[in-house]
Amino acid sequence: MDLVALEEIRRLKYRYLRCVDTKSWDELAEVFTPDATADYGTPSAGRPLNLASRDEIIGFLRDSLGPDIITVHFASQPEIDVDGDTATGTWCFEDTVIATKYKVVIKGSAFYEDTYRRDEQGNWRISHTGYVRTYEYSMSLDDLPSFRLTANRWAGQPAG
Repeated sequence: MDLVALEEIRRLKYRYLRCVDTKSWDELAEVFTPDATADYGTPSAGRPLNLASRDEIIGFLRDSLGPDIITVHFASQPEIDVDGDTATGTWCFEDTVIATKYKVVIKGSAFYEDTYRRDEQGNWRISHTGYVRTYEYSMSLDDLPSFRLTANRWAGQPAG
């Protein structure tokens, strides 16, 4: 068992999640192979999201997660199998989305199904990521009269 590869892949996935939540788009691009694909199966989008390249993935996330959208993603329980310079991984995750402009909170869970590839420099990159929701629910902030957003890192910043 390649314990170094396992740890590198874990750190790669954690960097992916952190970059999404902090809107670090340039750094996020570094976690993907150029030909990476993503299938985000989330009902809140109203349609399946099948993205066919790193640029398409980053563009979608940048356009969708502007300053009015606060996210936090937690992933755990990784099941990673390494086979030379490729690997697969399954991750349990939960996320919370606060869409301040739309006054809604969305929470959900799923299992990410990922594939990874080592690049020419020996760095692991995500070549595919995707999930189908285990569950997802939303709440209107109007239904939560005591809800007060006391911090928003992106308040007053332009989108993108």
